[in-house]
Formats: sequence, structure tokens, C-alpha cells
Amino acid sequence: MGNVGETWKSIEGGIAAPQGFYAVGVRAGIKYENKYDVALLFSQVQAQAAGVYTRNLVKAHPLYLTQRHLHNGLAQAVVINSGNANACVGEFGDQAALAMAQVVAMFTAVPVEDVLVASTGVIGVEMPLDRVLNGIRAASAELLGAMVKGIRGQEETADDGAHRAALAIMTTDTIVKERAYELPCSRGGVIKLGGMAKGSGMIHPNMGTMLGFLTTDAKLPAAELQRILREAVDESFNMVTIDGDTSTNDMVLFLANGVSGVTLSEEDLANFEKLVKTMCVQLAQDIARDGEGASKFMEVTVSGAKTKDDARKIAKSICGSSLVKTALFGEDANWGRIFTAAGYAGAEFDPGRVDISLGDLSVAQAGKGIAFSEEKAKEILGFKDVQISLNLHMGEEDATAWGCDLTHEYVTINGSYRT
Repeated sequence: MGNVGETWKSIEGGIAAPQGFYAVGVRAGIKYENKYDVALLFSQVQAQAAGVYTRNLVKAHPLYLTQRHLHNGLAQAVVINSGNANACVGEFGDQAALAMAQVVAMFTAVPVEDVLVASTGVIGVEMPLDRVLNGIRAASAELLGAMVKGIRGQEETADDGAHRAALAIMTTDTIVKERAYELPCSRGGVIKLGGMAKGSGMIHPNMGTMLGFLTTDAKLPAAELQRILREAVDESFNMVTIDGDTSTNDMVLFLANGVSGVTLSEEDLANFEKLVKTMCVQLAQDIARDGEGASKFMEVTVSGAKTKDDARKIAKSICGSSLVKTALFGEDANWGRIFTAAGYAGAEFDPGRVDISLGDLSVAQAGKGIAFSEEKAKEILGFKDVQISLNLHMGEEDATAWGCDLTHEYVTINGSYRT
């Protein structure tokens, strides 16, 4: 179930849990022979759609295509590949992204403008387009077969289409990131929300090498969907940092097909917005926990800030600090690194008022270190999940960011990523 007072519950089905959505994942051999690497998501009817994208000035070819296709707020299919980013390869990249959309459009008989495209993988290498397109053809055929037979994949197993789709978007991820919820509505009926994401390294606030996809069978106009998505992303995916690098391909897409037939009351809409934010936070935390080479999950909460923006800046700055991350890996209660990262975040606060805690252990008060048990601190930093908190005593705003430690394994993974 949700939190106290919330009525939603977790269900199976992942990204295809909402009515009218179907998903599959196939092996196309884009980079590795036995990996699922092409995913196809499809709505039985045209859906209202919204998207948010990386703020990196260098953007991948499928991102530009998706932005154009989403200009009217409508979509019916999303095709995703892993193993190649289709970024920074010139005209070939534009043609490849369009070809991916055209193959889906041909098989599903929808306008090419209703097909969105996402890619993830190595940058600056032309994708093996024949393999990618063959994978899309295979995925399209399987998806159409599932629709004809009425198969909806209700179990999250290796044979489930939605689960295989979540596997297909992974790169260096070690865990699948998928969720689904059901929300009873005040006037009867239920609406469902499905989601999947990928991300492990090259993750930084404002999104970095991460992809996220949400579906719902609720009836919502594109403008409202865009607002809900933007607010949810600001509190979730934009509050995650693994290594300080923002990528070229990052996007989160949200499709609402209205197949539930349920009209949302004001109360339902408020609950739905909370649910979307909850799911996005959970997926963002899944990404942080799966940071490349990570051994610890870090949650940084900043309270007592003058503005929400100040709280977010400080929380993200601490999570992104290499010195904080290495101290976390070494289980060293070096609170000075935490304080320093807050100081260069670009936020307004009085250092002489700040309190800092590791878990429930206070290590600094009013901007100065205090006596604390090193043994207790070592114990806290030895946990898989570590909480760091700062109270600025400047106002009423707060924010939370998530990250992980920086380990030897991270260097190993990224030292040979291209080859």
C-alpha cells in the first residue's frame, strides 16, 4: 500500500500494467549477443503525452526527433534501444532515429509522428542500424501477436513482455527498475500507473544518462500531464547524482491513454499527482542504489532553508561531491567535506547556524564540530543506506537528494566502457 492516508497499492505488470498498454523486449545483438536491447511500448489508442529532456547542449539524434514528434502532445508508441546512444554521428544519426520510428509506424499502422524514440549506450559510434531495425521488426511482430491474443503479461517473470522491456533499456545497470500501482477513485473505478527506468552511471541532477517511461490509463490532457511530470521529475530524477556527468540522451516520457474511462475528481487528481511523484522518487532511488560500482546508498536531507531552490542546491551538491562520496566509501566521518560541499552549492545560508548529522548522530552544531563517538559514526557509515542531514536554521523549506559512494569499481567500469 502507499503511505498512511494513501489508497494506492502496488501491482504487477510494470510499464504495461495500465489498461490498453503493451510492451515487449527482444534481443537484437546491438552490442551483446544475448542481451535484451530493443524495447517497444504501445498504446491501443492514441495517448496524451509529455516529456522532459536533458539540459546538456549536446543532445542525441533520437531526442531531437522525440521533441518534434511530441510537439502536439500526442503519441502512441515508444521504441527504445540500448547498446548505442545514436549521438554525435551526424546525418546518419538523424536518419537512423527516423528509420526506427518508421518501422514501428509501418508495423502498427500509426502515424510516424506518433512514435517516440529513445536510445542509450556509447556516444559517437554509428549504430548497427540493420540489427536495430531487425530487432524492432521482431518486437513489433511479437507485440501485435500479444495484442491479437489478448495476452497482457500479468507476472513479472523473464517471459513477461513488460519485464523484458525493462531489461532491454539497461546498460551498466545491475537491477531492473520497474514499478506499477493501482489507485481507486472517489467516484468508483481505478486508474493504474506503470513505470520503468534505466540509469547507473553518468547520472547528475537535471538528468544524466537515464531514461524513464511512465504510463497511465487515466484521462488527462497533455498540458496537465506535462505539469505533473515536470513537478515530479524536479523532486526525483533531478535530485539524483552518481558521478557529476550529465548525458546526451536523457529523457522521461509520460503517456496517458484514458482507457480506464475514469474521470478524475479534484481529490483523485491530487492523489494521482502524489502517486506519480512517489513512483518517480522510487525509480530515482533505484538508480542511486544501482550506481556503477556503488557499495552504499546516500540520502541527503537539507531542512531550514530560505527557499526550496537553496535546499535542493545544497542537497545535490553534497551528493555530487567526490570527496563526500569517497569518505562514504571509506566510512570516514569527515563532516567537513559535507559542510564544504554545502558552501559551494550557490545557495544562501549562514554557516554559523548549520547543524550536521550522520543518521541520528550529531557531528556539528552551529557551524562547529562537536565531540562525537567515532565508533558510532563508523557503525552508521558502515550501513548499506546512509542518511546525512543538515539544518540551516534559515527558513522552512527542505529538500532531499540521493546518490552513492565512489568506489574502485566505478573507475574499472568506466575505464573500459567504450571498448
